[in-house]
Amino acid sequence: MNRLDRKFNELKQKRKKAFVAFIMAGDPSLGTTKKLILELEKSGADIIELGVPFSDPLADGPTIQRSSERALKHKVNIDSVSNLVRNVRSETDVPIVFLTYYNLIYHYGLDKFVKKATSSGVDGVIIPDLPPEESKDLQRIARKNKFSLIHLAAPTSSRERLRKISDASTGFIYYVSLTGTTGARNKLPKEISGSLRRLKRVTKKPVCVGFGISTPNQVRSISKSADGVIVGSAIIKVIERNIGKKDLVKKVGRFVQCLALDRPVQG
Repeated sequence: MNRLDRKFNELKQKRKKAFVAFIMAGDPSLGTTKKLILELEKSGADIIELGVPFSDPLADGPTIQRSSERALKHKVNIDSVSNLVRNVRSETDVPIVFLTYYNLIYHYGLDKFVKKATSSGVDGVIIPDLPPEESKDLQRIARKNKFSLIHLAAPTSSRERLRKISDASTGFIYYVSLTGTTGARNKLPKEISGSLRRLKRVTKKPVCVGFGISTPNQVRSISKSADGVIVGSAIIKVIERNIGKKDLVKKVGRFVQCLALDRPVQG
């Protein structure tokens, strides 16, 4: 059991839902990212999703693409982000998962990646472009090292596919609330709760919902059906608007506090 598993167990016992905050490592700098991790936890984030920038992020909308581009200008990579996590571990035990693309991990080396991440204090990874059928080697290495491999489920996934995704996933399942790329939306699909019930019928693993969530009302609504809510683009927009300002970290913290503290307990 790693930090991620312990966190979900702890939240379940308290009848609470997880708030997962996404930021891109190195945007606007690695030093600021460390401060943001600590501020996010203080503001109510239960889990930190840390992007490792990639030059061709297919699942990401324009906001996160720009964030990735800013980070890449600082030569941010797997090693530098892992070292950042190692450095922040002396100050926090908050679960941290990477989000990045398979090409980056494949060229780094699967075994080398998992060992580097786990030894640095990273608890798992989300790889949007890696389907469960092609993840068996990484599954084996991850399970051996108690490292969570989190797969994505979509509204279009069949019952059989949802089972495969559940079997291949550890930590939690990332349910994509809508088709397309990431990005804050004014409205989310009405059928989310029904789709989540369909997924819950084939898995006992925690399910967190992401893509498009940006307001307290959306967080509250999704929390009624899911085990956790993931917010990314809306947080990145706050960072983007405040680059170069002294109060960037505090502004992000205040924004996240408004979202994270609005979660209902389990019914």
